[in-house]
Amino acid sequence: MDIVAEFRRGGPAMYPLLALSILALSVIFERLWFWLRMLNREGLIVERVLEAARENWGLARDIAQRATDQPIGRFLYAPLSLSKNDPESFRLALEATAEDELTGMRRGEKLLEAVIALAPLLGLFGTVWGLIQSLRAIKIGDLGTEATAGVTTGIGESLISTATGMVVAITSLVFYRLFQAFIFNQVQVFRKAGNELELLYRQSPPTDINVVDSEAPTVLAPETKNSGVSSPRRRGKNKFGEPYEAPAESKPIDSENI
Repeated sequence: MDIVAEFRRGGPAMYPLLALSILALSVIFERLWFWLRMLNREGLIVERVLEAARENWGLARDIAQRATDQPIGRFLYAPLSLSKNDPESFRLALEATAEDELTGMRRGEKLLEAVIALAPLLGLFGTVWGLIQSLRAIKIGDLGTEATAGVTTGIGESLISTATGMVVAITSLVFYRLFQAFIFNQVQVFRKAGNELELLYRQSPPTDINVVDSEAPTVLAPETKNSGVSSPRRRGKNKFGEPYEAPAESKPIDSENI
């Protein structure tokens, strides 16, 4: 079958159908590459970050930071990079990042939806246009003669655009539903990973190590004996073993008040 010849027989509607098919194929191949790369590494990233978070929050942050080229890495790194350590900020960072990443995963959906809606209509338009052109060629005196055989052939050729439109729409719909299933699965993965990370955070929140800078030194409180401040009374025991209270330190005598 000569594809170019069949394309020309389909009429003028074949050209916009060709443009729609090219756009749909570009989106399909780009999304397939995106999902294949992401699904191959996603489980390993989640496992390593959660395992590290059970022992060292700074290490978990570093692992998530190295995986920020993936949506799941950016999702897990967002709460770990906060400078304010509280459960509410932790949860808000997870929710906001999940929303942004899921929106990015839906890239190309609107184009596929447009192709699914327009391709059958363009195919139908090509068929109607071909029928109009074929019926115009019919003359009343030619009815029942061999002259009408060409009209039948023209009607058959005009159906090529309808078939092409249906093929483009069906192909786009199949991959559109496939990508929708991937996104639904990602919602479950993000929810499970976020809940586990938040649970670990609530069980053992970072105290002396800041989540943002794990190498920052811990500031120790100064000892009381070096502060230069003495308590007004010190409790102790006398030589008989009975507790007593030492008097407060005496203040200097002001000679003017005597």
